[in-house]
Amino acid sequence: MTQSQIGLIGLGTMGAMLALNIAEKGFPIAVWNRTASVTHGFKAEAGVLAEKITPCETLADLVAAIAKPRAIILMVPAGDPVDEMIADLTPLLDADDLIIDAGNALFHDTDRRAAAAAIKGPHFLGIGVSGGAEGARHGPAIMGGGLRSDWDRVAPILNAIAAKYKGEPCADYMGPAGAGHFVKAVHNGIEYADMQMIAEVYGVMRDGLGMEAQAIAETFKAWNTGPLQSYLIEISGEVAAATDTHSGKPMLDMILDRAGQKGTGRWTVIEAQQLAATIPAIEAAVMARNLSSRLEERLAGEAVFGAAPQKTANVTLAQLEQAMIAGKILCYAQGFALISAASKAFDWPMPLPEIARVWREGCIIRSSMLNDMATALTEDAERNLMLAPFFADHLKATHGALRQVIAAGALSGLPVPALASGLAWFDMMRTGRSTANMIQAQRDFFGAHGFERVDGIADKHGPWAGHGL
Repeated sequence: MTQSQIGLIGLGTMGAMLALNIAEKGFPIAVWNRTASVTHGFKAEAGVLAEKITPCETLADLVAAIAKPRAIILMVPAGDPVDEMIADLTPLLDADDLIIDAGNALFHDTDRRAAAAAIKGPHFLGIGVSGGAEGARHGPAIMGGGLRSDWDRVAPILNAIAAKYKGEPCADYMGPAGAGHFVKAVHNGIEYADMQMIAEVYGVMRDGLGMEAQAIAETFKAWNTGPLQSYLIEISGEVAAATDTHSGKPMLDMILDRAGQKGTGRWTVIEAQQLAATIPAIEAAVMARNLSSRLEERLAGEAVFGAAPQKTANVTLAQLEQAMIAGKILCYAQGFALISAASKAFDWPMPLPEIARVWREGCIIRSSMLNDMATALTEDAERNLMLAPFFADHLKATHGALRQVIAAGALSGLPVPALASGLAWFDMMRTGRSTANMIQAQRDFFGAHGFERVDGIADKHGPWAGHGL
């Protein structure tokens, strides 16, 4: 019997879709799930792809079914389940076999697992996979981290199953150890911010302009033909247009406004703080998701203070589109700046232009802007994306509309935290003389921390010396 070229553990939605993708691309695959009936049912329902799939009842069977040196993909929940599976597999594998964690792992965990693998084997590769179930089945974006030789070993399979942008696979090596999972976490952070900004603009249309769901849907569909063309804008138009089969009302009107999350956005924010990187739009998006879960408190607040005004007269749909363009550029600029900070801090030579190229198709944040971002980062990867001429021109043309939308939201009680945080960051980034001199004076007053002078004089303290507490 022909041995499989790769194995996969975990036949949940993502694992099953990824296994079918691998089989469809012509690679025989051995699969195992903790529940044997799921494993056999998966093959039974695989149709014409079944001949490429070997179902295994035990981990030993799985290992025996794969050609040496073996490569096994883990599609199990992040955290302890990954460590437990590695512990179960290790006695069955040779030192030169390869375990690939394709889940949403915290990159520090990936660092730890890679370090342990370097000492005693088997080899370990962490890959971020984006695109949801549809992407896993037909082509995700893939971000790899670990030894370059381990990536190269499985790259033919990963490139084959990845999404394609004009024939180019959206899969690449990001750097050592946890680099791939770090890039995936930043991807998810940008995803949080992009979704939040869309939700904010939807709120202005719904509550500020009194637009019905169908009109909102048509607006998103129109925007998807211009600079905002992206997967998230596309699906926003589709969900706004959908009708609930139970009530006949717009589907959006029937969905409870309490957003879920799996933690990757929070990981991004925590790491940004550790690196002193500024990602306020992403931070605001995580805050908004956390606050959305506090439905009872929000209702209590509305009862005390009254509902926000429902109409905003001085915002146009054209201004909303321009505000979204500006907000999107600022959000992505913050994300790439965070990756750049991590690259320096962890000595990971991460290829920023290639990251933008990997994100062009397959992933949730795929957008027409990413090709221009890849070009700008190729020209100068050290320059903040907002300063690249192409995006600077866009911001010059759109930040005025962003101000109008945020001002209208504030005057009408319509929360736009991600858009507002992006604008505040933009204004601080373009201010040569900030107000931090006041902070330095305060710190020196109460703690004698000292400061630098604009005239270069060496005196580091103010005339208030001795007044500190």
